[in-house]
Amino acid sequence: MKNTLRNTLIALITFSTSAYAATGGAEEGSLLLSLFIGFFALIVVFQLVPAVILFVGMVKGLVSKDSKKIEITR
Repeated sequence: MKNTLRNTLIALITFSTSAYAATGGAEEGSLLLSLFIGFFALIVVFQLVPAVILFVGMVKGLVSKDSKKIEITR
């Protein structure tokens, strides 16, 4: 067990190097990135519309003066 842990740590330290990322991609806005962000923005908007409608209906039901009495018969 000790040898496995020691060998794993040695391999991680030996083979892990700094990742060299390209610097040019972050500066330029690509069409694909804009479409990706826009797609998820549309998902959020389409989820918000029914939520707002349900919330407004719930608030209307809470503040309405017209209350109906429900009678339970057995």
